[in-house]
Amino acid sequence: MTRYIAAAAVWILMGTPLPAAAQASCESLASLALPNAKILSAQVVAAGAFTPAQGGGGRGGRGGAPAVNPYAKLPEFCRVAAALTPSSDSDIRIEVWLPAAGWNGKFQAVGNGGLAGTIAYPAMAGALAQGYATASTDTGHVGNNADFAIGHPEKMVDFSHRAIHEMAVKAKAVIQATYGTAPRRSYFNGCSQGGRQGITSAQRYPADFDGIVAGAPAWGGMRLYAGRMTLNHTVNKSPDAVIPAAKYPVIHKAVMNACDARDGVTDGVIENPTACRFDPQVLACKGEDTSACLTAGQIASARAMLSPIKHPVTGQTVYDGHLWPGAELEWDVLGGPQPNGNVVTVFRNLVIRDAKWDPKAFNPATDIDTAMKSEGHEWLLSDNPNLKPFFDRGGKLLMYHGWADPQVPSHTAMTYYNNVLKTVGQPAANSMALFMVPGMLHCNGGLGTDTFDKVGTLEAWVERGQKPARIVASHLTDGKVDKTRPLCPFGQVAKWNGKGDTNDAANFACVAETMTLSR
Repeated sequence: MTRYIAAAAVWILMGTPLPAAAQASCESLASLALPNAKILSAQVVAAGAFTPAQGGGGRGGRGGAPAVNPYAKLPEFCRVAAALTPSSDSDIRIEVWLPAAGWNGKFQAVGNGGLAGTIAYPAMAGALAQGYATASTDTGHVGNNADFAIGHPEKMVDFSHRAIHEMAVKAKAVIQATYGTAPRRSYFNGCSQGGRQGITSAQRYPADFDGIVAGAPAWGGMRLYAGRMTLNHTVNKSPDAVIPAAKYPVIHKAVMNACDARDGVTDGVIENPTACRFDPQVLACKGEDTSACLTAGQIASARAMLSPIKHPVTGQTVYDGHLWPGAELEWDVLGGPQPNGNVVTVFRNLVIRDAKWDPKAFNPATDIDTAMKSEGHEWLLSDNPNLKPFFDRGGKLLMYHGWADPQVPSHTAMTYYNNVLKTVGQPAANSMALFMVPGMLHCNGGLGTDTFDKVGTLEAWVERGQKPARIVASHLTDGKVDKTRPLCPFGQVAKWNGKGDTNDAANFACVAETMTLSR
């Protein structure tokens, strides 16, 4: 085995995929001893044979078949499952997948969505297919909710930050045991909750990853959750305030009429929503209420959707993250008849601490203050802008966020980005980038060009010093590319040069444009 380890080290240093002969057997990993951890299983999965457990919501995965099977073309790999116990109340489950052949010598950890509670198998599949050893965690609880939190502060520490760190440390140890060498680069890739996990790792554990992709990071603690709960309460406080979903297209069309063409191309996408000036009053009903106009109460609700959230007693801003023009077709995510499910479960378990609490009982005059004083605020805050220790190690942070995100307002990424720049200065400017994606919804989807190579872009930056000046992204319809467009660094927008196909990124340049976040 010693000669295999030596050979493995040489192959990795050369940047060449490992030959199968240099690997330890998968089954032997079952006896691997790790501190505060137990290997539950280690088994070879044949090419294309992986199927996640049915049912979802448990240790086995999310359940439900995606439109395209992400596992059908996977190569053979070693699947290692482990339980981690950094505290007496911890039960963090992780899986580590290791290519049986063709390992690229690198590690990619993947993040969670929502409130986690499952292993992110589809994201792991994507990483494995590209030759990475990969890992995911359920963050220490079962189910995509916060029901685990009451009376379990150690589990909240796991969810807040410790589970991702423990997963990274243990996964690297499994990789070392398998291939006889540590990964030459370690990356993290996540969006939403995964985006928060990414920036939290940079804040708390700067040595865990060489590069981090953090999309739509849901940071901000209870400001984020209280703001979204207050918004839903505001737009549903009376029958006249409710905007029926059938009117969303009317509002969206009016927004597009006001702002779509200002970037030189009328394509249903607003390049810089901060420059969009839209007043819902233009849709005011002249007489009786119809499907083509807004009542006075609905106009007030539309303005609330586009404005910072205020405390009803003090008038102070609770959360400055509002939705930007372009997200109107998805207003039901935060403004529908019921509050967002993630928001409700957080309030029940971390704020009110009553699993039977009815969101109809929400009182912004008192519950906002309760939320801001709760322990959950600190657990989910992730607001430390001092990333100098991460940058000093050569770490790179690639952030992205959809301008039309209807769930985690895009203020979150822009605010954190600006805070880090102000705190760290030039090292941050050299080592961090933010790309806003026009027309993209939460993490993906929408009319914008939402498909781009995030990890490949990060790799080029970390490994070859190529900080991205633009990223070519695509929009797909029925699996086929029908438009490409450059994504530009924050503070720049894509401008058509006036010639050629407006669906071709080659005909656009990134130019500076003022982006004012206050409204």
